[in-house]
Amino acid sequence: MPRQPKVSASQLVKAFEKMGFVKVSQKGSHIKMKARDGRTAIIPNHKLIKPGTLKKGILNPLGISVEELIDKLG
Repeated sequence: MPRQPKVSASQLVKAFEKMGFVKVSQKGSHIKMKARDGRTAIIPNHKLIKPGTLKKGILNPLGISVEELIDKLG
C-alpha cells in the first residue's frame, strides 16, 4: 500500500473534481462537494489535511482508495 500523501484542501478539491465531484457550497472552513451518484464529501479548508481526517473521514466513507487519490493528484 502506498504512503498516504500530504495534501491541502485546494489539492484535494482539484483531485475530487477529476473524479466527477462538483463544489456545491462552502460554509465556514468546510467545502461541500457532491458526485452524480449522490456521494457527498466534506473537505476542511486547511493548508494541510491531517492523515486520519483524510483517510477515515473523507476517503473511506466515499469508497475511494489512497491509490485512486494519488492517481488523481499526480
